[in-house]
Amino acid sequence: MTREEKSIAIENLTAQLAGTNIVYVADISGLNADTTSKLRRACFKAGIKLEVVKNTLLAKAMEVSENEYGELPEVLTGNSAIFIADVANAPGKIIKDFRKKSAMPILKGAYVNSEIYIGDDQLDMLSTIKSKEELLGELIGLLQSPAQRIIAALQNKFAGEEQAETEEA
Repeated sequence: MTREEKSIAIENLTAQLAGTNIVYVADISGLNADTTSKLRRACFKAGIKLEVVKNTLLAKAMEVSENEYGELPEVLTGNSAIFIADVANAPGKIIKDFRKKSAMPILKGAYVNSEIYIGDDQLDMLSTIKSKEELLGELIGLLQSPAQRIIAALQNKFAGEEQAETEEA
């Protein structure tokens, strides 16, 4: 790879990193071609971009990025693939699902909404992070609950008053 090609690759990786707040780094080197193809298809269906990257180029892209990746560049050893997603828990769920059938992929680390997670032991926690949509749904439910109780109480009160009026007549 020439210097110019490396520079272009770093620019492309930097642009990808700038466009997301969710990046998982994993080792998928032990997967055979068929399993890798299945992983790529699962990622595509879930809206996740999966790309095998050179560690040095990714480290340089992280270094020049506006995001603070903390210790994440330190885990860039061996073979690395990045999972770029819009939903925080989607790559974790995909990796966890694939781990039911094989020991790979191995999570090296993740950058999720400015938080750094290092190590494969973080996979369970990352796969259960609530998405923005799930959090909004819960918030709306919580906000609607008191209003629904007030409406129900008012309806019961008015129903009771109407019943009392019909009994008097």
